[in-house]
Amino acid sequence: MDAMEKLLNCTGFDWDQDNIEKNWLKHKVSLFECEQVFFNQPLVVQDDLKHSQKETRYYVLGQTDSNRLLFIVFAIRKNLIRVISARDMSKKERQVYRTL
Repeated sequence: MDAMEKLLNCTGFDWDQDNIEKNWLKHKVSLFECEQVFFNQPLVVQDDLKHSQKETRYYVLGQTDSNRLLFIVFAIRKNLIRVISARDMSKKERQVYRTL
C-alpha cells in the first residue's frame, strides 16, 4: 500500500500537545491549518525515508483554506494522522507544488 492509500484509510487526527506548541512557536502553524491541508487539493504525499527510523513517516505538500503553502511531516498510528512538524514550504518545494 502506498502513502496515499494509507492516508485515505485514516479516520482522523491524533494530536500531541508538545507538537502543537512546537509548530506554533517555531513556525506559527496552527493545528487547524495542518488539518485543512489534508482536505485541500492538490496534495502531494510521499514517504519520508530520511526520518523513518523509529516509525514510518510521510510528508505532504499542501495548502490551507487561505492558500498558505505548508510542508507537513506526519505518521499514521491506528488509522489516525499524527502531525510531527509543520512549516511553510521552501522555495524549492513551492516550485514543485506549483507544477501540479
